[in-house]
Amino acid sequence: MTAPSPSAPRRPGADALARIGHTAPDDNPADASPHSFPDGGTWRTEIPSVEGPEALAVVLKESARLDVPVHRISQGSGVWMLSDADITEMVESCAERDIELCLFTGPRGTWDIGASTRSDSGGAGLRARGHDALAGCVEDALRATALGVKCLLVADEGVLWTLHRLRADGLLPADTTLKVSALIGPVNPASYAVYERLGADSVNIPSDLNLAHFTEIRRASRAPMDLYVEAPDDLGGYIRMYETAELIRRGAPLYLKFGLSRSPGIYPYGAQLRDTALAGARERVRRGRLVLDLLARHGAAGGMSPLGSRLPGPLRRFPATDTTPTTTPRRTDPS
Repeated sequence: MTAPSPSAPRRPGADALARIGHTAPDDNPADASPHSFPDGGTWRTEIPSVEGPEALAVVLKESARLDVPVHRISQGSGVWMLSDADITEMVESCAERDIELCLFTGPRGTWDIGASTRSDSGGAGLRARGHDALAGCVEDALRATALGVKCLLVADEGVLWTLHRLRADGLLPADTTLKVSALIGPVNPASYAVYERLGADSVNIPSDLNLAHFTEIRRASRAPMDLYVEAPDDLGGYIRMYETAELIRRGAPLYLKFGLSRSPGIYPYGAQLRDTALAGARERVRRGRLVLDLLARHGAAGGMSPLGSRLPGPLRRFPATDTTPTTTPRRTDPS
């Protein structure tokens, strides 16, 4: 693990601004997160939108060239968009480097026949519509874990709870981790705590939450956060590089996700998007290098989890047993 910084991180531009009378406000120790990963680290790294073996090879080559440590690789199109051979190749490539591979589960609302997701209100969002969509997510989860995938990405609370119950029941491996997508990320401490209790091992939060929101969430839950330091345009396109040290201080344990703004969407991925996907994969790694360099310049590079770390530590859960009848008893006609 990277050695902790000997002193508090330097704030961007602080010394120069102080000389002309613009001093930064003091940090409030009560704002700092009291939590960390079980290995003692406060932050890990993730490269998102790695849509297949070819993009993964680009990420691995570029991360070695630029010396960007990677804890997790995630994919956004879905398990069903990959062949068994694709998944096996990605599992083996990540295992060789002790990187966690996370694949998205199942069909979701923007890709089926429902029109409500395309309305102005965006009703139902990315959630799994109906029993068949839920079943598709479960099928993806069973298939992916049988091929060696250890992390599943979900965009529906019911899918999350279902996969957690399957994990508790032994139908999914006990060390499977469940990651909540930024597409349904919670925006308040109560909802964040609910996701933890439903089985989430890490939770994407929207990149537009302010610093006080991070502190509020950390007072309610210790489940790891996932955060786009740079968000894709369809999630707002926010770029928060200069805040990274403070985001870690308030949000730990935190996965730093190196997304890419000003770039076309690539989900669901296919060969027609190959050049865009590979260029994006390469640039996401470079963005990660920029964030790591910034942390180093500000004396805030300490606290990274050891490479190969993936488990979140003990978290709070709802009881995974459910005795509710699956059918409603038929009412007896008293006549």
